[in-house]
Amino acid sequence: MRGKPITKKEIEKMVHLRETGHSLPEIQKIIKRGSATVFEYIKNVTVLPQYVELLKSKQGGSKVRAQKNWSICFGKAQDMLLPIIEKDKLLILAALYWGEGTKRELNIINSDPELLRVFVECLLNIGVTRDMLRVTLRIYEDMPEKEIRKYWAGVLKIPEKSILGVNILKGKKVGKLKYGMCRVRVTKGAPYFKLIMSMIELIKSRILSTPL
Repeated sequence: MRGKPITKKEIEKMVHLRETGHSLPEIQKIIKRGSATVFEYIKNVTVLPQYVELLKSKQGGSKVRAQKNWSICFGKAQDMLLPIIEKDKLLILAALYWGEGTKRELNIINSDPELLRVFVECLLNIGVTRDMLRVTLRIYEDMPEKEIRKYWAGVLKIPEKSILGVNILKGKKVGKLKYGMCRVRVTKGAPYFKLIMSMIELIKSRILSTPL
């Protein structure tokens, strides 16, 4: 059901409230309209000079509240997760591979260095060693290849010789990933691939109460 139409009186009131330094949440509360509706009518309103600092102080307060909420949520996450044990790493490994890994052999490609680092750390828990890792990169022609090789070797804690190749694409880096894409493959990885895929199947069967 659609809400009742906005009235001219409401629009005039929103404009006046914004001009006099009221924040978006304050106007919402007074007008009793959704944030999208209020924003649509106040986005181009110029705040009167004498109220500019007042509005800035309120917006600063919003940032403080947001930071406080992040701190609260981080504390809750710490309490909920507790220390990460070996079994947790297996679940993380399976979940990461389920979402990001290929389904034919043990390899994964991503641009997020922290995701790949976590993935490799979890691989160690099932017997994979770093000398089994083989890496290839995908970058653009204006990106510094030597620097990027060194970067990914450091992230994954492997020697640069484990980076077997760099696929250089034509074009510029503008608006693209700073360190390109990194593909991590495990040599002789068939047993580990089957183990991970088996863990994924077990997770599916134990969490989903009924088949799809």
